Amino acid sequence: MSAWKQSLTAAGIRDPRLRQDYSTQRRTVRRYRRSAYLACRLLLPPAVQPYVVAATAVMHHGDDLLDSGPEAGRAGAWADWERRVRAGLETGSSADPLVRTLLHTVTEHPGHREVVETYLGTARTELEFTGFRTEAEYQDYLDAYSMPAFLLIGALLGPATDPGGRFLAACRRLIDGSQRLDFVNDLAEDLREGRPGIPARTLERFSVTADDLRAHRASPGLRALVAHEVERARTDLGAARDVLELIPRAHRPLVGTLIEIELLTADAVLAPGTDVLRGSASPSTAGTLKLVLGARREAVGAQR
Repeated sequence: MSAWKQSLTAAGIRDPRLRQDYSTQRRTVRRYRRSAYLACRLLLPPAVQPYVVAATAVMHHGDDLLDSGPEAGRAGAWADWERRVRAGLETGSSADPLVRTLLHTVTEHPGHREVVETYLGTARTELEFTGFRTEAEYQDYLDAYSMPAFLLIGALLGPATDPGGRFLAACRRLIDGSQRLDFVNDLAEDLREGRPGIPARTLERFSVTADDLRAHRASPGLRALVAHEVERARTDLGAARDVLELIPRAHRPLVGTLIEIELLTADAVLAPGTDVLRGSASPSTAGTLKLVLGARREAVGAQR
């Protein structure tokens, strides 16, 4: 029996059609989010892997509908998907393999239904996003879109209960740091789409204009701006390490590795010769591999 089939069995997924449905999502995630897929397979207990893979497929599908394809068709595509998911949640069945895996995940993890419904209720924020005027608008975006989308996966890795909301607070710091870093690192792509993720007033503070950015005009102000945003991201990512104390031991290797990879990405963005106006920066393959292999040893010990 393959390792993936063993993970399905360990998760209690025995129905042949459901096993095929989960395997379909596995192929999707392996194709489009390969690094996330490999980290999941190497660092999570087998019984958790199918559910995290399915949640990742749901998040990826939603991102695609909201962010890609002709803009005129995005709202309709999302509305159709939302209708199918809500119908599945209401009836308990669906003709869509992805929805079926989501329904089964919600059945096995009942608390996850609220997470899914929150995401469905706020995800349209991404359709309306054209950039931010202020830092407060960016924070509102995190609450309406980034955090609910993250929790599709993050909640599956969290504690059974969250007294005082400490887990959610740590997740909020994590997603703030990660999203801020993404907006800096993806500035070139976001400019092409006409919706930079750095608030306009922050640009003004560093005497950087949208015209400067579109013209690829580097300046001391731009370098200072990038350093400022990356350092803010680093601070939140570092503080988000607190989440490791709050989650099951067997999940810590994956979550800890994802945080450290984000911090390596921050280093790559600030490395000499890096120019965010020309494209995104990535951490070195060697550095990432070293992190994953170290976490793999920890994961094996945690699962014994």
